[in-house]
Amino acid sequence: MGRAGHAQFIVATHSPILMSCPGAVILSFDHAPIRKVRHEETEHYRVFREFMSDPTGFLAREMEIRGADS
Repeated sequence: MGRAGHAQFIVATHSPILMSCPGAVILSFDHAPIRKVRHEETEHYRVFREFMSDPTGFLAREMEIRGADS
């Protein structure tokens, strides 16, 4: 329906998987003015990519950072 121009979806998500759907338009509300961004520019994509490339190392780094903040 979307390809035929008969439907539009507005989805608020932090999911880098949903953000990477073909044809998705991502609007960032992080700063004024609101702007269109590529999914690779989002923090959620960066974190997901880092985790998937090295889950053990990612978690170890995060635990170290969180431990230092306590």
